[in-house]
Amino acid sequence: MLSDYSCNSWLAESSDRRLGTMAAVYDEVEIEDMEFDAEEQAYYYPCPCGDRFCIDLEELYDGEDIATCPSCSLTIRVIFDEEDLPELKEEKDAE
Repeated sequence: MLSDYSCNSWLAESSDRRLGTMAAVYDEVEIEDMEFDAEEQAYYYPCPCGDRFCIDLEELYDGEDIATCPSCSLTIRVIFDEEDLPELKEEKDAE
């Protein structure tokens, strides 16, 4: 189950997402080219619209590889090896 802080939480529940019938992917990006925020436990990458694509570390460990931009409809596929991911924090401070 995705936590409240999930970058893709609004998308994760959509039936299209679960069925894998999402819109075309804008680009494929190596995870090494993304910025990791250890506090947020999320990876970010600049979007052409001026915002940033986002994917949570938890989602990557769950096998998700699509990062979304919260401001537009673009998505990117994140290329990564799970064994190279940073350790996932068990709990996140909600306050």
